Amino acid sequence: MYRPFSWPSLFVILSLITLQLALPAEPHRAHADDWPQWMGPERDGVWRETGILKTFPADGPRVRWRTKIGGGYAGPAVVEGRVYVTDKQLPTGETDPANPFERGRRAATERVLCLDDKDGSILWKHEYDCPYTVSYPAGPRTTPIVRDGFVYTLGSEGHLLCLKADSGKVVWSRFFQKDYGREQTPVWGYSANPLLDGERLICLVGGTGTAVVAFHKETGKEIWRALDSAGEHASGYSSPIIVEAGGRRQLLVWHPSAIHGLDPETGSILWQQPFSSKSGLSVATPRVAGNLLFISAFYDGSLLLKLDGQQPTASQVWRRGGQNERLTESLHCLISTPVIEGDHIYGVCSYGELRCLDLKTGDRVWSTFEPTSGESARWGTAFLIKHEDRHFLFSEKGDLIIARLTPQKYEEFGRAHLLEPTGPAQRREVVWSHPAFAAKNIYARNDREIISVSLAKD
Repeated sequence: MYRPFSWPSLFVILSLITLQLALPAEPHRAHADDWPQWMGPERDGVWRETGILKTFPADGPRVRWRTKIGGGYAGPAVVEGRVYVTDKQLPTGETDPANPFERGRRAATERVLCLDDKDGSILWKHEYDCPYTVSYPAGPRTTPIVRDGFVYTLGSEGHLLCLKADSGKVVWSRFFQKDYGREQTPVWGYSANPLLDGERLICLVGGTGTAVVAFHKETGKEIWRALDSAGEHASGYSSPIIVEAGGRRQLLVWHPSAIHGLDPETGSILWQQPFSSKSGLSVATPRVAGNLLFISAFYDGSLLLKLDGQQPTASQVWRRGGQNERLTESLHCLISTPVIEGDHIYGVCSYGELRCLDLKTGDRVWSTFEPTSGESARWGTAFLIKHEDRHFLFSEKGDLIIARLTPQKYEEFGRAHLLEPTGPAQRREVVWSHPAFAAKNIYARNDREIISVSLAKD
C-alpha cells in the first residue's frame, strides 16, 4: 500500500511526462486503509493494501460482524473505523412490486447509516421520506463519499445530502426533482456515483443544460451546469471520472447519446464522441489505460477511443457490436465495470460471461461463466477488484472469489460464500452491490444485511 508522501507524487510526475495517465479526482488524503468512495481511494478499482491472503482457509474467511439493514444496491464506504451505507425502509404493510420492472409510487424512506467497524453497531442514522417511483426499487444505488469530515450521499429518487461524518447532522441538501424541474426520476433511479473534485461535487442530474451539475461541497450552491439530456433515462447511469490527457485534466461523462470530455472547473465542452445507448443503458464506468479510453454498453457493444496527447480531443480506434444482445462480438457490459490489464480487457458481458478481449482489436480471447452466474443468465454479473497479481471477484450469487486473470485463462484460487442473493432479477435472486475493501476486510451487503469479513493473511 502506497503512502501519501510517495506514490501520489510519482503519479503526478508521470502524468506531467505522458499527459495521458488516468488520475484520481484529487490527491488521495484518506487513511491508507480506507475505502472512501465508489471503486476505492483512487476511483480505479484497485485495492492497494498489503498483508492480504492469497487463498481462503479451509473453513472459510472469518466473519467479523453482521448487521441488519434494508434494501439497496449502494455499496459501503469505510473511513477511519466507520462504515457508511444507505438503504431503503418500507412502512408496515407496504411491499415492493412482484414485477421489479413495474413503476408506480410506493411509500418508503431512505436512510444513511454510520456503523462502528469494531462490531457493526449503528452509531447514527439519518432517515428521510422518499416515496419510490423507479423500476427495480430495491433501494439507493450510489456509494457514499466520505472526505474531510463530511459524508455525501445520493438517493435513488434524487436526494443529494451532505452530512457531518461524526454525527449525521445535515449540512446541506438538494432534491433534483424540485430544484431542477425533473418531472420524473430516471427509470432505474439516480445511479451515477457523484465525483468529488476539489471544491466541486459533480453529479449527473438530467435536463436541458443540466445533464451534469457541479455543487460546492461545503454549501451545496451550484458552481456550473453543462450538457443536455432528456427523456426517461435523463443522464444515464454511468459514474463520471477524471483523467489527464491533451495537456489538461478532463472530466469524462458518458450519457445515453455520447461521451464527453469537459473542463472539470467550468463544465465547458472540450470534445464529444457519439455513442448511443439503447434504453439509456450507459452504466459501466469508462476505463482508461494510457491514452486509450474504453466504453461498453449492454445492447450496443464496445467503443475504444484514443485520447490525443497534445490537444483535448478523442478519436475512434475501434467499435464492436453484435447481431443482438445474445450474439455479441466483444464485450457488452451492464452492471459490472471492466478492468484493463496490459493489452487486454476483462469484463462481464450481457449474459454473464467473464470475457478477455484484445485491447488493440476488441477480439475475444476467452470467456467463462464460472465466476458469475455459472451459466448463461441475462445481466449475470460479478464485480472485479484488482489486488497485486490477482483479482477479487464478488459474484451475484454472494460468492467472493480469488482468481488470476491472464490472456491465457481464468485461474481460480478460492471461493467463499458470504451473502445470500436477495434481489429479484430475471426470475432469479441476486446480489447487485459493489463491495468495499479496507482495513484488510471486505464489506458487502444484500437487501437484508451488511457483513464484514477478514481477508488478512494472518
